[in-house]
Amino acid sequence: MKYEPIGVIHTDLKKREESPIQPAGARGINGYIEIYPEYEKGLEDLEGFSHIYLIYHFHLSDDYSLSVKPFMDSKKHGLFATRAPKRPNPIGISVVRVVDVDKNIVHIKDADIVDGTPLLDIKPYVPDMIVDDKKDIKIGWLENNIHKVKTKKSDSRFTE
Repeated sequence: MKYEPIGVIHTDLKKREESPIQPAGARGINGYIEIYPEYEKGLEDLEGFSHIYLIYHFHLSDDYSLSVKPFMDSKKHGLFATRAPKRPNPIGISVVRVVDVDKNIVHIKDADIVDGTPLLDIKPYVPDMIVDDKKDIKIGWLENNIHKVKTKKSDSRFTE
């Protein structure tokens, strides 16, 4: 497999430490995506969507552990039961608000992504296509910790 970035995500978040850990804690943080010219045509009609998924490469992550202590808990959990950034394939995903599309620049809001992050793909966020019956959703160990998502900031636990 080989993936090449289609652009770069720019935000005011210059360091991963002290950045929001999820978009829910990034309300009001503005940014923009610079799409490389050869991919600009793919942005046609994107302005009709209020939110998009950004799929990106965690370029600051260099290794991983299969057991991690996530930002919202003091206990270790299996890596795949978390959204920790250090992963075997360091791929991140965030939902952000589309503010404007101007040629190859997509202005975004509510971004929890560190400046300079390579963008791999964009997909429109369409809630009705995600889960049909929301009554059956379980969130595992996060059940007792989800209240922290809007205020918890990143720290150095995944930078070492």
